[in-house]
Amino acid sequence: MPPRPQQRLAVALIFITPALWSVNYLVARRAPGVIEPHMLAVQRWLMAGLAFCFFARAELWARRRDILADWRHTVVLGALGMWICGAWVYLGGHSTSATNIALIYALSPVMIVVISRLWLKEPFSVVQAFGVALALTGVLHVVLKGEWAQLAEVQWAVGDAWILAATVSWTFYSLLLRRWPSPLGDGARLGVISLAGVAVMLPFAAWEAVSSPVPAFSKAGFELALAAAILPGFAAYLAYSLMLRELGAARVSVVLYLGPLYAAVMAWLVLGEPVHEYHAVGLALVLPGIYLVNRRPD
Repeated sequence: MPPRPQQRLAVALIFITPALWSVNYLVARRAPGVIEPHMLAVQRWLMAGLAFCFFARAELWARRRDILADWRHTVVLGALGMWICGAWVYLGGHSTSATNIALIYALSPVMIVVISRLWLKEPFSVVQAFGVALALTGVLHVVLKGEWAQLAEVQWAVGDAWILAATVSWTFYSLLLRRWPSPLGDGARLGVISLAGVAVMLPFAAWEAVSSPVPAFSKAGFELALAAAILPGFAAYLAYSLMLRELGAARVSVVLYLGPLYAAVMAWLVLGEPVHEYHAVGLALVLPGIYLVNRRPD
Protein backbone atom coordinates (compact mmCIF):
# COMPACT_ATOMS: atom_id res chain seq x y z
CA MET A 1 0.00 0.00 0.00
CA PRO A 2 1.53 3.38 -0.97
CA PRO A 3 2.07 5.86 1.87
CA ARG A 4 -0.58 8.49 2.50
CA PRO A 5 0.26 12.16 1.82
CA GLN A 6 0.54 12.89 5.56
CA GLN A 7 2.98 9.99 5.96
CA ARG A 8 5.12 11.33 3.13
CA LEU A 9 5.05 14.76 4.77
CA ALA A 10 6.06 13.22 8.10
CA VAL A 11 9.08 11.52 6.51
CA ALA A 12 10.10 14.80 4.85
CA LEU A 13 9.80 16.60 8.19
CA ILE A 14 12.42 14.26 9.68
CA PHE A 15 14.98 16.18 7.64
CA ILE A 16 13.42 19.63 8.12
CA THR A 17 12.64 19.67 11.84
CA PRO A 18 16.28 19.51 13.07
CA ALA A 19 16.98 22.70 11.13
CA LEU A 20 14.20 24.38 13.10
CA TRP A 21 15.52 23.03 16.41
CA SER A 22 19.04 24.18 15.63
CA VAL A 23 17.90 27.78 16.14
CA ASN A 24 17.59 26.92 19.82
CA TYR A 25 21.33 26.14 19.79
CA LEU A 26 22.04 29.73 18.80
CA VAL A 27 19.58 31.06 21.36
CA ALA A 28 21.23 29.03 24.13
CA ARG A 29 24.66 30.35 23.09
CA ARG A 30 23.53 33.98 23.30
CA ALA A 31 21.21 33.80 26.33
CA PRO A 32 23.66 33.83 29.30
CA GLY A 33 23.86 37.35 30.71
CA VAL A 34 20.91 38.45 28.57
CA ILE A 35 17.97 36.49 29.98
CA GLU A 36 17.61 33.86 32.70
CA PRO A 37 16.65 30.24 31.79
CA HIS A 38 13.12 30.11 33.20
CA MET A 39 12.28 33.61 32.02
CA LEU A 40 13.45 32.66 28.53
CA ALA A 41 11.41 29.45 28.60
CA VAL A 42 8.29 31.22 29.91
CA GLN A 43 8.40 33.92 27.25
CA ARG A 44 9.16 31.36 24.54
CA TRP A 45 6.26 29.05 25.36
CA LEU A 46 3.81 31.82 26.18
CA MET A 47 4.27 33.23 22.68
CA ALA A 48 4.24 29.81 21.03
CA GLY A 49 1.24 28.69 23.07
CA LEU A 50 -0.78 31.79 22.21
CA ALA A 51 0.05 31.26 18.53
CA PHE A 52 -1.14 27.63 18.69
CA CYS A 53 -4.33 28.70 20.47
CA PHE A 54 -5.03 31.52 18.02
CA PHE A 55 -4.97 29.24 15.00
CA ALA A 56 -7.02 26.57 16.81
CA ARG A 57 -9.37 28.88 18.69
CA ALA A 58 -12.59 27.44 17.22
CA GLU A 59 -11.55 23.87 18.02
CA LEU A 60 -10.44 24.80 21.52
CA TRP A 61 -13.79 26.43 22.29
CA ALA A 62 -15.73 23.48 20.90
CA ARG A 63 -13.63 21.02 22.92
CA ARG A 64 -13.38 23.04 26.13
CA ARG A 65 -15.02 20.33 28.27
CA ASP A 66 -12.63 17.69 26.92
CA ILE A 67 -9.69 19.99 27.71
CA LEU A 68 -10.80 20.47 31.32
CA ALA A 69 -11.38 16.75 31.77
CA ASP A 70 -7.87 15.94 30.54
CA TRP A 71 -6.03 18.61 32.55
CA ARG A 72 -3.80 16.16 34.44
CA HIS A 73 -2.28 14.74 31.24
CA THR A 74 -1.88 18.26 29.91
CA VAL A 75 0.05 19.47 32.96
CA VAL A 76 2.35 16.44 32.90
CA LEU A 77 3.13 16.94 29.21
CA GLY A 78 3.68 20.67 29.74
CA ALA A 79 6.09 20.01 32.58
CA LEU A 80 8.01 17.38 30.61
CA GLY A 81 8.10 19.04 27.20
CA MET A 82 8.26 22.75 27.98
CA TRP A 83 9.70 23.10 31.49
CA ILE A 84 12.24 20.30 31.92
CA CYS A 85 13.14 20.09 28.21
CA GLY A 86 13.34 23.87 28.04
CA ALA A 87 14.63 25.70 31.09
CA TRP A 88 16.65 22.78 32.47
CA VAL A 89 18.73 22.56 29.31
CA TYR A 90 19.61 26.25 29.67
CA LEU A 91 20.46 25.66 33.34
CA GLY A 92 22.72 22.73 32.52
CA GLY A 93 24.45 24.69 29.80
CA HIS A 94 25.82 27.10 32.43
CA SER A 95 28.00 24.43 34.06
CA THR A 96 28.76 21.74 31.49
CA SER A 97 30.26 21.54 28.04
CA ALA A 98 28.54 21.33 24.67
CA THR A 99 30.23 17.93 24.17
CA ASN A 100 28.68 16.53 27.34
CA ILE A 101 25.25 17.88 26.38
CA ALA A 102 25.44 16.25 22.96
CA LEU A 103 26.70 12.93 24.37
CA ILE A 104 23.86 12.74 26.88
CA TYR A 105 21.21 13.74 24.34
CA ALA A 106 22.49 10.99 22.02
CA LEU A 107 20.99 8.50 24.48
CA SER A 108 17.43 9.73 23.92
CA PRO A 109 16.64 8.00 20.59
CA VAL A 110 17.96 4.69 21.93
CA MET A 111 15.80 5.07 25.04
CA ILE A 112 12.75 5.95 22.93
CA VAL A 113 13.28 2.93 20.64
CA VAL A 114 13.65 0.48 23.52
CA ILE A 115 10.77 1.80 25.64
CA SER A 116 8.39 2.23 22.69
CA ARG A 117 9.09 -1.37 21.67
CA LEU A 118 8.50 -2.72 25.17
CA TRP A 119 5.73 -0.38 26.34
CA LEU A 120 3.90 0.82 23.25
CA LYS A 121 4.50 -2.44 21.36
CA GLU A 122 5.63 -0.56 18.27
CA PRO A 123 7.18 -2.89 15.67
CA PHE A 124 10.91 -2.46 15.17
CA SER A 125 13.09 -4.71 13.03
CA VAL A 126 16.73 -5.74 13.24
CA VAL A 127 17.45 -3.58 10.17
CA GLN A 128 15.89 -0.55 11.88
CA ALA A 129 17.94 -1.25 15.03
CA PHE A 130 21.07 -1.30 12.86
CA GLY A 131 19.99 2.05 11.41
CA VAL A 132 19.75 3.55 14.91
CA ALA A 133 23.22 2.19 15.74
CA LEU A 134 24.64 3.61 12.51
CA ALA A 135 23.11 7.04 13.15
CA LEU A 136 24.30 6.96 16.77
CA THR A 137 27.85 6.23 15.56
CA GLY A 138 27.65 9.18 13.18
CA VAL A 139 26.46 11.67 15.76
CA LEU A 140 29.07 10.50 18.29
CA HIS A 141 31.75 10.96 15.62
CA VAL A 142 30.63 14.58 15.27
CA VAL A 143 30.36 15.19 19.01
CA LEU A 144 33.84 13.76 19.60
CA LYS A 145 35.20 15.65 16.56
CA GLY A 146 36.51 12.41 15.12
CA GLU A 147 38.70 11.79 18.18
CA TRP A 148 37.15 8.69 19.74
CA ALA A 149 39.86 8.55 22.41
CA GLN A 150 38.22 11.64 23.93
CA LEU A 151 35.36 9.42 25.09
CA ALA A 152 37.59 8.06 27.86
CA GLU A 153 38.64 11.58 28.86
CA VAL A 154 35.17 13.10 29.25
CA GLN A 155 34.77 14.79 32.62
CA TRP A 156 31.25 14.95 33.99
CA ALA A 157 29.96 18.09 35.69
CA VAL A 158 27.04 19.06 37.92
CA GLY A 159 25.23 20.50 34.91
CA ASP A 160 25.13 17.06 33.32
CA ALA A 161 22.43 16.08 35.81
CA TRP A 162 20.18 18.81 34.38
CA ILE A 163 20.84 17.57 30.84
CA LEU A 164 20.25 13.92 31.77
CA ALA A 165 16.94 14.88 33.37
CA ALA A 166 15.98 16.77 30.21
CA THR A 167 16.92 13.76 28.07
CA VAL A 168 14.77 11.39 30.12
CA SER A 169 11.99 13.99 30.11
CA TRP A 170 12.07 14.27 26.31
CA THR A 171 11.89 10.48 26.05
CA PHE A 172 8.73 10.29 28.16
CA TYR A 173 7.23 13.41 26.57
CA SER A 174 7.54 11.69 23.18
CA LEU A 175 6.11 8.40 24.44
CA LEU A 176 3.25 9.88 26.48
CA LEU A 177 2.23 12.24 23.69
CA ARG A 178 1.60 9.11 21.64
CA ARG A 179 0.38 6.94 24.52
CA TRP A 180 -2.33 9.35 25.71
CA PRO A 181 -4.88 9.87 22.93
CA SER A 182 -6.55 13.25 22.59
CA PRO A 183 -9.61 14.46 20.64
CA LEU A 184 -7.68 17.64 19.84
CA GLY A 185 -5.71 18.25 16.66
CA ASP A 186 -1.95 18.69 16.89
CA GLY A 187 -2.00 22.50 17.03
CA ALA A 188 -4.82 22.77 19.57
CA ARG A 189 -3.24 20.15 21.81
CA LEU A 190 0.14 21.87 21.72
CA GLY A 191 -1.56 25.15 22.60
CA VAL A 192 -2.97 23.87 25.87
CA ILE A 193 0.21 21.87 26.66
CA SER A 194 2.37 24.97 26.08
CA LEU A 195 0.26 27.14 28.36
CA ALA A 196 0.24 24.41 31.00
CA GLY A 197 4.04 24.39 30.81
CA VAL A 198 4.06 28.17 31.27
CA ALA A 199 1.89 27.83 34.39
CA VAL A 200 4.35 25.29 35.84
CA MET A 201 7.33 27.54 35.13
CA LEU A 202 5.89 30.84 36.35
CA PRO A 203 6.97 30.53 40.02
CA PHE A 204 10.56 29.78 38.96
CA ALA A 205 10.60 32.66 36.48
CA ALA A 206 9.23 34.99 39.18
CA TRP A 207 12.06 33.93 41.52
CA GLU A 208 14.61 34.68 38.81
CA ALA A 209 13.03 38.07 38.22
CA VAL A 210 13.48 39.15 41.85
CA SER A 211 16.81 37.46 42.60
CA SER A 212 18.89 37.79 39.42
CA PRO A 213 20.89 40.85 38.36
CA VAL A 214 19.96 40.04 34.75
CA PRO A 215 16.93 42.13 33.67
CA ALA A 216 13.74 40.08 33.53
CA PHE A 217 12.59 41.93 30.42
CA SER A 218 14.80 43.48 27.78
CA LYS A 219 14.74 43.98 24.03
CA ALA A 220 17.58 41.49 23.50
CA GLY A 221 15.94 38.91 25.76
CA PHE A 222 12.59 39.29 24.02
CA GLU A 223 14.23 38.83 20.62
CA LEU A 224 15.86 35.58 21.77
CA ALA A 225 12.56 34.32 23.21
CA LEU A 226 10.72 35.25 20.02
CA ALA A 227 13.24 33.39 17.86
CA ALA A 228 12.94 30.33 20.12
CA ALA A 229 9.14 30.56 20.06
CA ILE A 230 8.71 30.69 16.29
CA LEU A 231 11.05 28.02 14.89
CA PRO A 232 12.20 25.55 17.58
CA GLY A 233 8.95 26.16 19.46
CA PHE A 234 5.87 26.57 17.27
CA ALA A 235 7.11 25.05 14.01
CA ALA A 236 9.35 22.25 15.35
CA TYR A 237 6.95 20.97 18.02
CA LEU A 238 4.05 20.99 15.56
CA ALA A 239 6.14 19.02 13.07
CA TYR A 240 7.27 16.59 15.79
CA SER A 241 3.67 15.94 16.88
CA LEU A 242 2.65 15.19 13.31
CA MET A 243 5.62 12.83 12.88
CA LEU A 244 4.80 11.00 16.11
CA ARG A 245 1.20 10.49 15.05
CA GLU A 246 2.05 9.26 11.55
CA LEU A 247 5.29 7.31 12.07
CA GLY A 248 5.49 6.32 15.72
CA ALA A 249 7.93 7.26 18.47
CA ALA A 250 10.69 4.81 17.51
CA ARG A 251 10.96 5.87 13.86
CA VAL A 252 10.85 9.56 14.69
CA SER A 253 13.40 9.36 17.52
CA VAL A 254 16.38 9.41 15.11
CA VAL A 255 15.49 12.97 14.11
CA LEU A 256 17.62 14.06 17.07
CA TYR A 257 20.74 12.66 15.39
CA LEU A 258 20.59 15.32 12.72
CA GLY A 259 20.65 18.05 15.36
CA PRO A 260 24.43 18.37 15.88
CA LEU A 261 25.00 18.39 12.12
CA TYR A 262 22.40 21.06 11.47
CA ALA A 263 23.68 23.05 14.45
CA ALA A 264 27.19 22.98 12.96
CA VAL A 265 25.88 24.39 9.68
CA MET A 266 23.85 27.02 11.54
CA ALA A 267 26.89 28.02 13.61
CA TRP A 268 28.94 28.28 10.41
CA LEU A 269 26.35 30.50 8.71
CA VAL A 270 25.50 32.73 11.68
CA LEU A 271 28.48 32.61 14.04
CA GLY A 272 31.26 31.97 11.53
CA GLU A 273 32.36 28.72 13.18
CA PRO A 274 34.19 26.35 10.79
CA VAL A 275 32.75 23.10 9.40
CA HIS A 276 35.19 20.17 9.59
CA GLU A 277 35.77 16.82 7.90
CA TYR A 278 34.28 14.94 10.86
CA HIS A 279 30.96 16.66 10.15
CA ALA A 280 30.94 15.11 6.65
CA VAL A 281 31.83 11.67 8.05
CA GLY A 282 29.05 11.98 10.62
CA LEU A 283 26.54 12.97 7.95
CA ALA A 284 27.62 9.98 5.83
CA LEU A 285 26.70 7.70 8.74
CA VAL A 286 23.60 9.45 10.05
CA LEU A 287 21.72 9.73 6.75
CA PRO A 288 21.88 6.00 5.86
CA GLY A 289 20.91 5.22 9.45
CA ILE A 290 17.80 7.38 9.20
CA TYR A 291 16.97 5.78 5.86
CA LEU A 292 17.16 2.26 7.34
CA VAL A 293 14.96 3.24 10.30
CA ASN A 294 12.28 4.78 8.06
CA ARG A 295 12.42 2.73 4.88
CA ARG A 296 9.29 0.90 3.82
CA PRO A 297 9.43 -2.86 4.44
CA ASP A 298 9.82 -5.05 1.36
